[in-house]
Amino acid sequence: MADFTSDTPPVDPPTTETGGDEEEKVEKGPAMPDWLPEGCVPLADGEYDAIVMGTGLKECVISGLLSTQGMKVLHLDRYNYYGAECASLNLTNLYEKFQAGEPPTYLGANRDYNVDLIPKFIMACGKLTKMLLTTKVTRYLDFKSVDGSYVMKDGKVLKVPATPDEALRSSLMGMFEKRRFRNFLIYINQYNPADPTTFKDKDLTRMTMRELYVAFGLQPATHEFISHAMCLELSEEHMDQAALETVKKLQTYCTSLETYGKSPYIYPMYGLGGLPEGFSRLCAIHGGTFMLNTDVQEILYDADGAAWGVKCKTDEGVGVAKATMVIGDPSYFPAEKKRSTGKVVRSICFLNHPIPNTNNAESCQIIIPGPQCGRKNDVFVCCLSGQQNVVANGVYVAIVSTTVETADPSSELNPGLRLLGQILQRFDSVADCYEPVADGLSDRCFISSSFDGTSHFEDDVEDMLSLYKRVTGEDLDMDIDTNLEGDY
Repeated sequence: MADFTSDTPPVDPPTTETGGDEEEKVEKGPAMPDWLPEGCVPLADGEYDAIVMGTGLKECVISGLLSTQGMKVLHLDRYNYYGAECASLNLTNLYEKFQAGEPPTYLGANRDYNVDLIPKFIMACGKLTKMLLTTKVTRYLDFKSVDGSYVMKDGKVLKVPATPDEALRSSLMGMFEKRRFRNFLIYINQYNPADPTTFKDKDLTRMTMRELYVAFGLQPATHEFISHAMCLELSEEHMDQAALETVKKLQTYCTSLETYGKSPYIYPMYGLGGLPEGFSRLCAIHGGTFMLNTDVQEILYDADGAAWGVKCKTDEGVGVAKATMVIGDPSYFPAEKKRSTGKVVRSICFLNHPIPNTNNAESCQIIIPGPQCGRKNDVFVCCLSGQQNVVANGVYVAIVSTTVETADPSSELNPGLRLLGQILQRFDSVADCYEPVADGLSDRCFISSSFDGTSHFEDDVEDMLSLYKRVTGEDLDMDIDTNLEGDY
């Protein structure tokens, strides 16, 4: 499947030359560019400013942003659908991917399913939302707020308070601890790095997060749930680092929570597959060329080791496209361009009931802090339903994920799987994770990092912003109000 947008001028009609007594017809085709290897044909228009490989969210965000800046973009994907490894699949495709046979009839119609392979919640006032608003990709999507955010403490699933009233009733903290927690949040909400009068004699560029918690008299159990369930820190390393960055994360959480009241998260209707499709549409509107079902056979390099193009097999032969840079996910690049960062294990589970102890929530996130289950890394559970139009009515899909720490990845999901109750069908996968070994400035290979094992986008968005800066040399302007109304 290929969708072409071309600026190539029309080819002159064949000319006729006469020699001797015989008339010989000679067809003169368009002259081939001097950069084209022998025996190859130009791929699509041939020359581009940027070639992007893979239609995962990160790659589609970059191609959409570059195209709006007037760059000519060629976007390729080996699959015949958008989303790459983070695609949304219908029931038939999901069962085919995991070689699970025919879908059972009790799950309902194929058309009712848009199951995300890597589901992640979006912070309502976070950086991904700002990207969507800045580019107006929100015009192509509808969102639903997630019903609740939960955290495990002492073997119990407890709701992270969304209102002052919930905080008073919550069993996460005792009565006096709730008062200290309230004072802490008042300080966080009024803190402004640009206004020293809000510091209250606390230098958050020097004070560690542990010292900040202690300054408000908060107990270690409270440190844990704030850091992991609200600040979305993945380990304990932040506790002995300067508090400022973690405080900013907490401010984003609180602002997002105020937006919708139930939880700080939103999720696109019909699954996350709409996000890369939305940015792809943005790119196409601005002249981008998309070619699906087109695998990249080889990245081409010049004598200095800088990438200048790609080679692909097409129906017309071996096609080559030229560009000043090559961008893509790690799967398109050779081993020497990337390094392993570990593995992520995920389990997609179909249920016929909400997750127990979540007040019958149609959608929710549960974070199990690593220390609560004897692990270094947190375990994440996200649950979706027909509320988001990702499964048939009456069916729920829960995805449990974490970073692999042992030789038995599937068993590492047990703390999350035990929370789900009866499971109708389960699909397990283990994915290798990579990051680039270099920034791409010298070899012109700009590589994204693999998606992490969390159930939210916060750290993955940082990788998108890093990739954008490496490609363009500039920071992406994120100065936009997330409470905009109108054409957004």
